[in-house]
Amino acid sequence: MSEKNIRLVIEYKGTGYCGWQSQAEGETIQDTLLEAIFQVTQARVKLTGAGRTDAGVHALAQVANFRIDHRLLPSKYKDALNHYLPDDIRVRSSEEVPPGFDARRDAVFKRYRYLVGDERSALYADYRWDYPHPVDLSLLRKAAEVIKGEHDFAPFCVASSRKPSNVCHIHHTAWWKVGPLLVFEIRGNRFLHSMIRSLVGAMVNLATMNQDKNKLNLTLERFTDIIKTSTTERSVFTAPAQGLYLVSVGYDKGIIG
Repeated sequence: MSEKNIRLVIEYKGTGYCGWQSQAEGETIQDTLLEAIFQVTQARVKLTGAGRTDAGVHALAQVANFRIDHRLLPSKYKDALNHYLPDDIRVRSSEEVPPGFDARRDAVFKRYRYLVGDERSALYADYRWDYPHPVDLSLLRKAAEVIKGEHDFAPFCVASSRKPSNVCHIHHTAWWKVGPLLVFEIRGNRFLHSMIRSLVGAMVNLATMNQDKNKLNLTLERFTDIIKTSTTERSVFTAPAQGLYLVSVGYDKGIIG
């Protein structure tokens, strides 16, 4: 036998987890997968994910890889792991990839989607932000255009998680409406901690019509100033986690998801 590099594509409902990343306290997606790998192989491995989704955030196609010297065929890891995984985590595919592949370092972009519902729901509350207030779609679209390009997104990152450089290149943004849902999509080379949720919260706030005059309101002009100028001012509008999904990850040789 020889060591193989195994790539997994994973779907999960993030509601009951403290995010992707292993941590000292709280159940995570990464730890749950590592335990399933151990149950199948009796080996402790290092599992690398393409993106560190936050607590409560979902994924349609998280990409991860691990290296292992084991007799199991790469394509069989899918069913073997799913046998030990809970119903809210599913491995969609498993395959062998070149030894040098790294799910995080080799990713050239990630695409996320955010769902906003225009009414309260008994069934979908774990999968979207229920926001029963009139929202101006044209303002949402204008705000999304401001985000495109290369900017310092430090104001939309949790202060304790800021890096020496907080510059991200956003390739694509869009808002559209489908029935009772407002849908936002964003694609970029990297994303900071809580960045997408902060952007969505700010955009929804500035596009909300008939706002309570006693509440803090953001204008499109102020939003543009924060995006376009270097500032350490922290955006205080953060959308809830349950509306956010990691949709796909892009690599030089194609898109997964």
